[in-house]
Amino acid sequence: MFEARLAQGTLLKKVLEAIKDLLNEATWDCNENGMSLQAMDSSHVSLVSLTLNAEGFEPYRCDRNCSLGINLASMSKIFKCASNEDSITIKAGDEGDTITYVFESPNGDKVSDYEMKLMDIETDHLGIPDTTYSCVVKLPAAEFQRICRDLSQIGESVTICCTKDGVRFSASGDLGSGNIKLAQNANVDKEDEAVTIEMQEACTLTFALRYLNFFCKATPLSPQVTLSMSNEVPLVVEYKIGEMGHVRYYLAPKIEDEADS
Repeated sequence: MFEARLAQGTLLKKVLEAIKDLLNEATWDCNENGMSLQAMDSSHVSLVSLTLNAEGFEPYRCDRNCSLGINLASMSKIFKCASNEDSITIKAGDEGDTITYVFESPNGDKVSDYEMKLMDIETDHLGIPDTTYSCVVKLPAAEFQRICRDLSQIGESVTICCTKDGVRFSASGDLGSGNIKLAQNANVDKEDEAVTIEMQEACTLTFALRYLNFFCKATPLSPQVTLSMSNEVPLVVEYKIGEMGHVRYYLAPKIEDEADS
């Protein structure tokens, strides 16, 4: 038997919104430590890795490890039936081929339950190597979202250049070019508004803005976002999910055509 209840059901709704446009379906791996999900997007360009720790649920019960194959678009439709104030409980039997979602209003006078068929999803679990990154940039999540959105008006790719002075986001296209530079700024009054850079060596990498804009759908989950970069390895964009976990997106850099050099 698997059962996990989240008093703040709206958090699960936000988690789903953050991944459903990249992933059509995914397998949730559940064990005594919590729920996790790891999947490539349908075009195999980016990877999503999500962890929700058991401590964030009340109660949390997982009698044996299980994998729940779920159509995320269908799950999202069902979750739209839950009010933001509702608690959400996820239940699955050991041998069943369905999953049940229970939404309960705060005063308990309305309880809805929805049953959904599980899917058999063939997945390769990719080992994500531990990497020490050349540059780790923390900045306000809303600021990163705005930068990606603004530069999408200019071009399809963004070049992120990280030096000890700050981090610069650049895009160019038919109408011209745009640059947005953020200086390191750790001593602001509010920690959430800080821009901090930990740098071993400077690096400059180019990424597809289309995917970064998908990643920015996780902005409601966290006030800050962390970008971890090294030359020739995928960028990691991480959003913390309160005290209970994180969602990480991995995106390979664009390789400049040899002909251009």
